[in-house]
Amino acid sequence: MISILKKLFGTLLEKPWESEQASIDNTHEGKTFNISVQKSAVIIIFGIATCLFSLIFTSYLYTLPPDQDTRYLLRPNLLWINTLILFFVTFFFAKITNDLEKKVTIKIKKNLIIVGGLTYLFLFGQIIFWFQLMKSGKFISTNSYFSSFYIFTALHGLHLLGGLFFWGKVASKVLKLEQNKILEEEKNISALSMYWTYLLIIWLAFFLMIFIFNDAVIDWCKSLIS
Repeated sequence: MISILKKLFGTLLEKPWESEQASIDNTHEGKTFNISVQKSAVIIIFGIATCLFSLIFTSYLYTLPPDQDTRYLLRPNLLWINTLILFFVTFFFAKITNDLEKKVTIKIKKNLIIVGGLTYLFLFGQIIFWFQLMKSGKFISTNSYFSSFYIFTALHGLHLLGGLFFWGKVASKVLKLEQNKILEEEKNISALSMYWTYLLIIWLAFFLMIFIFNDAVIDWCKSLIS
């Protein structure tokens, strides 16, 4: 992930009008970045999803009344457990990508299954938490705080389901391959790893804003915008 960011933003520092940089540019075959088609597609999804989630964050900041109780979601332990599950998913994906770089494929099949199982567990936990909220009388129409929570978690869940669709296609193919053939799926697996890392970052941003530092974040963001 860090290497990709360097490639993306490092280009901004280049000076193509200088002769030294021009000689470097003339050596490649026309590719701006050495990124696979799969990763390029994931980066495009990043841009679209970031705009969508940013709109949700902004609407949350501007529609939440100052006197509204925002402390309920701090109490349930299930939210912390779900967040920990997403960390484990990213951890196992990191192990998979490291094994691919080292060309060690013995644990990739098992770790791919673990990634899928943990993701389904996260989604199941979110559904349970929705039922807990509704059982306590907290619906999407209760107030803007809970409507923001339901909308965000629903969209985040849909993005995870989309990722699980492609995970299923890749995992089903990898599980049928012999160990020495798994490296052929490196581009697909690396793109999936990037996607899950992005979803973890989005979840953490929302988690910190609406669960932990809710009032402080709202005051700080409004002061910046004003």
